[in-house]
Amino acid sequence: MINEKDMKQSEIVELTLAELKEKLNSMEEEFAQLKLQHSISQLENPMKIRTMRRVIARLQTDLRKRELAEIS
Repeated sequence: MINEKDMKQSEIVELTLAELKEKLNSMEEEFAQLKLQHSISQLENPMKIRTMRRVIARLQTDLRKRELAEIS
């Protein structure tokens, strides 16, 4: 199974559109939880925030790329 926190672009491209949207929603929820935990107390690994933010950006970028490909 793919570790969600360390998804590479090659793994993201292999996802279907439905899987991509589902993964994006779950990652955004998890990111919000992580930010909340970080504001309350110190995280064991604060680099998780940066890693998750970048994975979310990759997911959003690929989703937008697919939307534009459908329009063209």
